[in-house]
Order: sequence, then structure tokens, then C-alpha cells
Amino acid sequence: MLNSRASGILLHPTSLPGKFGSGDLGADAYRFVDWLVSAGQSYWQVLPLGEIGPGNSPYMSRSAFAGNLLLIDLTELADQGWLEQDDLEALPDFSADRVDYGLTQSFRIERLHRAAKRFLSTNSRMRHEYDSFCEEEGDWLRDYALFMAIAEHQDGREWDSWPDELVRRDEQALRNFETRYADEIGFWKFGQWCFARQWLRLKEYANSHEIRIIGDAPIFVAYQSADVWAHQELFKLNESGRPTVVAGVPPDYFSETGQLWGNPVYRWDAHEQTGFVWWIARMRHAFRHADLVRVDHFRGFAAYWEIPADAPNAIGGQWVAAPGEQLFHALKHSFPQLPIIAEDLGIITPDVAELRDKFELPGMRVMQFAFGDTEANPFLPHNYVSNTVAYTGTHDNDTTLGWWSSLPDREKTFAQQYLHSDGQAIHWDMMRALSASVANTVIFPMQDVLGLNSEHRMNFPGKPSGNWEWRFTWSQIESEQSQKLARISAEYERTRAK
Repeated sequence: MLNSRASGILLHPTSLPGKFGSGDLGADAYRFVDWLVSAGQSYWQVLPLGEIGPGNSPYMSRSAFAGNLLLIDLTELADQGWLEQDDLEALPDFSADRVDYGLTQSFRIERLHRAAKRFLSTNSRMRHEYDSFCEEEGDWLRDYALFMAIAEHQDGREWDSWPDELVRRDEQALRNFETRYADEIGFWKFGQWCFARQWLRLKEYANSHEIRIIGDAPIFVAYQSADVWAHQELFKLNESGRPTVVAGVPPDYFSETGQLWGNPVYRWDAHEQTGFVWWIARMRHAFRHADLVRVDHFRGFAAYWEIPADAPNAIGGQWVAAPGEQLFHALKHSFPQLPIIAEDLGIITPDVAELRDKFELPGMRVMQFAFGDTEANPFLPHNYVSNTVAYTGTHDNDTTLGWWSSLPDREKTFAQQYLHSDGQAIHWDMMRALSASVANTVIFPMQDVLGLNSEHRMNFPGKPSGNWEWRFTWSQIESEQSQKLARISAEYERTRAK
């Protein structure tokens, strides 16, 4: 899939400009696509589009299928007649450069409720489209809407604390709930219809301008999710529905105690017995919403770090083998092109590389990891292979200027010698070196294009708060930056004729 040279930008849609507290799928998203074209780019890597979970992270969503309702363009809902113009009065406390998720969520969800009530109580000309969406997406949408509505009525308690008949998913109890709370369930379905309708329209616009979307599929799902509640047999849970073990990673570059993610882990034997139907459905959904999908924590398909559920940190876990080859054979049978990028960072053992290469999946290289040892470092550009997606840094890294400011002198000296750089514009020197490499695909965080410091970092793994809040403003983008990025992409044959 990535067999031609191209360049792209990493930016979550919440980081876009916009007047309603966070970026969304409205006019500024289309303007960003236009900017990508003007800057000679071919990819927009968006990160997960699901709702946020603890720490504002979209990697802990309550559904592997549902979109983030905070991304819905409220202006378009007003254009449809489902909101009044007064509903579009932004709050004075909204910030242009940070997302206040508490403030933004209450504002946006309240207006979505108003729009849903108006839409569902009238004979809208689009009602047939909505009904068709609910039917076509019914395999996951019913469970999601039920889960969200029940969780609300249960004051957010985790699903294993719900009434027993709902924990066990007694069908009559579920139908009774659907009848009694039809309006609440309709709201959650309406929100997903709006998200899907707006996102697919934006994707179509991007594709028509030769911009391809790189999506993101977290390997694990949150415990407090419709997926685990609806498919309890597919996860390692005890008789009460609680996880017996959870996922994470051992101590690494980011944390001395590892990362205790807390996600339940899969009962892979149960997945195999079904022919991996849940995974196939999940990836079919992901491929519809993106042209390629970065699969997070790819090494977990070879072996994953399993931690006792009551452990205080990730140190005491163990590696457990996973049937990655069988899974990817099943996926390739359903999707012969298999448009997947393998996030193969972290502790990579030969079996992980073998799995990646067997299915000819591009791996990832991050240049910020390149200067810690010798010229043999696999993150140095001269060691890349063409089937690679190379980054200056990812959403989990500091910005390149922030990284540079705290880099040890020895590594700085190595980087300057390697890049023939005086360090004054290290972000551009690194982007140019990646663009010159044999890697078919290079991706730059928007913060690096703008030359921003650590204050603009997107995520800090292991840090419980302050993440996923960064936003840019159009005033930060100078024509010189756009032109320079376009020149670099053109010089190294990464610009398609547009």
C-alpha cells in the first residue's frame, strides 16, 4: 500500500482551530485539508477518532467502533435546522490553544441533545438515511447505545456493578430498557450518525484532493466499554465480570515502572474459535473510515505484557504469546491489500519483526530515538528500508524542539554531526533528513512544522492529566513554513501532482 514516496502530517482533529472549545469536523478541517495540499503533503494521520477516556485519551474509548461526539460540527447541525443560531454562541471561557474537556463536553453534548430531540421528533427529510444507518451499523450500534444509556442511568458505575440482569445481558431486560429509555438510546444513535455522516464527507473531500487518511486502531479496548460488556466471552474476566489480568508494557524509554494500561486482555482462543469475526468487523469499520490504519502496539500480536489485575504497576507482568499469524491470515483473507501500518516500537523481538515482514506491513521509525548509541541504531535514516513510515516524533514524544532542549550533550553532538546541523533549526534538519531517506512514507507532527516547544506536546505517557489538549491557530502558520515544507517534499520526490 505504501509503495510510492509521500509525506504527511500528524494531527488529531481536536487540535484544529474552531470556536466551540475544540477542533471538529467543520470548516477548519476542510481548510486544513486545503493547507495539506498547498504544503505538498499526501497524508493526514489523525490518531484514534473514538471518544476520550481517562486522561483525555482516545485510546481508552467506550467503544472500538463509535466516533467522538465532541468532533461533530455544530454549525452543520444548525444548517440542517436542528439547532438555533443562539445555540452557536461560543462560551467566553473557551481557549483557542487548549481544550478544556470538561467545559467543551458539557457545551457540545447539551447542544447535541437539543439537535437530537428536534430531529427525532420531526419527520425530517433525512430520517430514512438515519434509519438506514442504524440498520447497517446495528451489529455494534445497538450495544453501544444501550451501554451508554445504561451507564448514564447507573451514574457511571462500571458495568459489572449494574443490576445482574443487565450484567448478564438478559435479552428481555435489555428490550425493556430500550422501550423505557428510547429517547436516550436514540440520542446516542443520532450522535453516531452525525459523526459518521460528517467524517465520511470530510474523508471524501480529502481523497478528492489526493489526501489520504491514516487512521489508528488501539490494540486493546477499555474495560468500561460496550465491546467488553457485549462480548464478555472474548476477554479474560472472572465469573463476576472483572478482569483477572490487564495489559501494559514493561519498563521502557517512557517509564521506569512500565505502563499499567489496565485494559482487559483477549481470550485469544475464543477469538480463534469464531474465526476472528470481532476483529474482522472492527477492521472493516476502520478501513471504511480511513485509507490506511496504524495498528497500535503491534508487538502485542506476537506476545503481550500481561499484568495481574491487582498489581500496583507493570513491573511484575509477563510476556504471553498471541496468535498474530492466525489473526493476520484471517484479516488478509477478508482484506487482501491489508492497508495496515504496524506500530512496532518498544521492545521488538525477532518474532515481532517476522510477523510484520511475513505480511509485508510497513513498520515505524522515530528519529528522536536515533542518537542514543551507535551508527547501527535502527532509527537512524541510513538504516531504513523503503517499507517504512518514518517520524521525527509521534504524539507520545516531546516536540522536536522540546526534545532537543533536554538532549544530553553527547547525543546532541552525534545528531549535529550526522545531520550536518548547527542545531539552530533542528526540526527542519530532521524533517529534511527523513525526507531524503529511502522510507516511502514520512510523517511530521504539526508541532514540528510550526517549530513549537514542549508546552505544545500532545501526550506524555504515564502522566494522568494535561494530555491531548493542544490546539494550533491559523495565525501560527506562516507562508514560509508551508513553502519550505512543500519544497522539501518536492526535492525528495514526495509530492504527487495535484
